[in-house]
Amino acid sequence: MKHFSVFILALFTFVPAFAQGKIDVKKQFALAGEQYRLLLKAHPDTTKTPQSIRPDGTYRDMPTGWWCSGFFGGSLWYLYEFTKDNEWKDAANLWTMALSREQYNTRTHDLGFMIYCPFGNGYRLTQNRAYPPIMLRAAESLSTRFDPKVGVIKSWDNFKGNTYPVIIDNMMNLELLFWASKTSGNNKYRDLSLAHADATLKNHFRPDNSSYHVLCYEQDGTVSKKITHQGAADESAWARGQVWGLYGYVVMYRETKQKKYLDHAIKIADFVINHPNLPADKVPYWDFNAPNIPGEERDASAAAIASCALMELSGYVKKAKRKAYFAVAEQMLVSLSSPAYRSVLNENGNFLIKHCVGHKPGKSEVDVPLVYADYYYLEGLLRYEALTTKK
Repeated sequence: MKHFSVFILALFTFVPAFAQGKIDVKKQFALAGEQYRLLLKAHPDTTKTPQSIRPDGTYRDMPTGWWCSGFFGGSLWYLYEFTKDNEWKDAANLWTMALSREQYNTRTHDLGFMIYCPFGNGYRLTQNRAYPPIMLRAAESLSTRFDPKVGVIKSWDNFKGNTYPVIIDNMMNLELLFWASKTSGNNKYRDLSLAHADATLKNHFRPDNSSYHVLCYEQDGTVSKKITHQGAADESAWARGQVWGLYGYVVMYRETKQKKYLDHAIKIADFVINHPNLPADKVPYWDFNAPNIPGEERDASAAAIASCALMELSGYVKKAKRKAYFAVAEQMLVSLSSPAYRSVLNENGNFLIKHCVGHKPGKSEVDVPLVYADYYYLEGLLRYEALTTKK
């Protein structure tokens, strides 16, 4: 959202500041600004959003209906948030409004990513009155994908002949619905989010607290198949899927303060950070059970997402876990900020983060930059700055 963003960094104010951070956040944002100026220059057409690069180094751009279309505008808002420079505000507004047509899109469950990342951040930072009606319309469009007889939001319209597939990523889109419920006063959006989160908690997770990627539901709400489509095998722990779930249940706890969601977020976090196949630099392999570890690709996007979730989760738990979660999140960001994963100017298409994996079994986006890795990396830096800066 999936995932999706913290819009009130002040939620960390009750957490004592950690020791001075190990990352020069100002330096990283300065470099990001240089890189994103070049990305903007290379993308004058706002109907084609930056996604990645091809093997020949050319850009792989996608239409506004693509699930990742909101991340570029969201990253521009994060640049504005850190710098307060109107250069980024103007660019972010341009790329945000370019997605306004997607508010009516009822063919996707990813409107949280597509709409809330740019419009939500933009509204938080500027109070632009043009944004809330678009977000509310998008929430209504997303709600049409919820069938009360099944009890979950449908992810895809069809998957291998199954008519009601639900993916773990969908947890990241609930944040938009909670915002819409609070803003509109309509509890429908909150209620269906709770139903979806509860069914996912019940059905999507294994006894070891790892999750499947795709569940295929029947019209009576029963589950007929459990699949890990983008992972190494159906019973494997696809890395990005684990951290979508982690981030999603952290958001569920933030929005509801229901202990069951906090407990589940802790279980997922502990699975991830204690897994024997998590490397020392804390950047996961693309699948925790990939068959050729340590010769498998890393997924830096999973580390970026996890770092954000773990930092927020550290604010909700007791001291011992607080330090443990922060330490892993910090190591993830330290690694992502190092030459091993952080691009220099004029390489990697001027995306920020290297070595991500989209869908290895589908031979798609393997060991490339991905726009959402940049988004969550910048979000992670902002959260890190909030936690390590003395007030």
